[in-house]
Amino acid sequence: MKLFATSLLAALLALPAMSSFAAGEAAATTAPGAHAAPGAHAAPAAAPVKAAKPDLVKGEATYAAVCASCHGADGNSGTPAYPKLSQQHPDYLIKQLQEFKSAKRKNPIMQGIAATLSDEDMKNVSYWSTSKQAKPGFAKEKELVALGERIYRGGIADRQVAACAGCHSPTGAGIPAQYPRLSGQHADYTAAQLTAFRDGVRGNSIQMTQIAAKLNDREIRAVADYVAGLR
Repeated sequence: MKLFATSLLAALLALPAMSSFAAGEAAATTAPGAHAAPGAHAAPAAAPVKAAKPDLVKGEATYAAVCASCHGADGNSGTPAYPKLSQQHPDYLIKQLQEFKSAKRKNPIMQGIAATLSDEDMKNVSYWSTSKQAKPGFAKEKELVALGERIYRGGIADRQVAACAGCHSPTGAGIPAQYPRLSGQHADYTAAQLTAFRDGVRGNSIQMTQIAAKLNDREIRAVADYVAGLR
C-alpha cells in the first residue's frame, strides 16, 4: 500500500513538469526560426487571391445609367465642360472616382454620383470606358498653338515648368496607372482643370498644383488648345 501511494505521488508530481515540457515544445514549433519535429509537415501556404476581372457588361449598364448623359454614350463627351472618358487609363479613372467619393477631389455632381458606386462599380465602369475608341479633337486658337506646343514639349525653363510631354507622352497618350491620357480632350475642360489646380480648387495632385501655379491664363489656354489637337 505504501509503495502504491509513493508511486501515485510521484506520478502526480511529474504532471506539471510534463505539462511545461509539452507547452515548451508547442511554443518551439510556432516560434520564429523554430525547426519542425522530424516527420512533421508544415501547413501548405494559402494560394494568393486573384483580383476579380472587370465585368464589362455590368460596366456598360452602370455607365449608361449614371455617366452617359454627361460623358456621351461611348465616352466621347460632346459637351466641352465634361471630359472625354473613352480610352482613358482605367486606374486613373478609378482613382478619380475614389477621390470624388472621399471628397479629396471636389465637385458636387461627381461627389454625389461617386457616393452611389461601389469599388466594383468603379472598376467595371472604368474598364468599359477604356474599351471605347476615343474620337480625335482639334485645336481652334491658331495664334496660341505654337505657344502651347512649346510649353507641352519643352516646358518653360526660366520658371522651372516641366514639359507636359515628360509625363503625358509626346502624343498625349499618358502613362497607364500614373498619368492620364490628354490627347483629344476638350480644351475647355483641360483649361478648367489647370486653372483649378493653380487656384487651389483642385488639390488631388501636388505635382500638378506646383506646375499650374507657374502658368498664366494665356499659357493655360495655349496648352489646353494644343492638347485638344494631339494625335
